[in-house]
Amino acid sequence: MRFRDADSANGVSRATLTQLAAQLGYERETEVLHYALRKLADEVLPKYELDDGPLTQKQLGAIRKAAGAAGQGKLKSSLF
Repeated sequence: MRFRDADSANGVSRATLTQLAAQLGYERETEVLHYALRKLADEVLPKYELDDGPLTQKQLGAIRKAAGAAGQGKLKSSLF
């Protein structure tokens, strides 16, 4: 990793990384980098695999047919 001479909106200096490691109690600066990248991945990347988009009318029809008429199911349990 190449460090900036001074902190900026898109980079940090080696001194800042050293301070972060000390503040977080990490023995190695690379642990700070992994921690930061994990947080960034959690924030930016989707949490689930993207699907194929909306269901087609044919798929919706098959689901409705398999589900049967509304209100005709049997109650298996209740919290109340």
